[in-house]
Amino acid sequence: MCPHHAGMEKSTFTPLYEHFRGKLVSMRKKAGMTQRDLARKFGREHSFVSRVELGERRLDFVEAFWVLRALGQDPSRAARELMRDFARMEPDERRGPVRKRASPRS
Repeated sequence: MCPHHAGMEKSTFTPLYEHFRGKLVSMRKKAGMTQRDLARKFGREHSFVSRVELGERRLDFVEAFWVLRALGQDPSRAARELMRDFARMEPDERRGPVRKRASPRS
């Protein structure tokens, strides 16, 4: 089990999800879209996009698919790229941790 799941850390507060949110913001800006444009394009309110980008609201897998399509992205390609990024950021459990967590002070 990966170290994040051992303590049931919510994925929203991990470097991986922060990276994902950053990618979404970057894709939106590259597409020349505002948060309102994106929200309108896939039928949600502006505050939904804002909360996602701020990390106050987590996207599920299906919502991520819809957002990626609304951004003009190929969801399969975007997911592959994100998984490659995540693999570089997260340790491979079979090889042992790539980075160490800080140990609690006594």
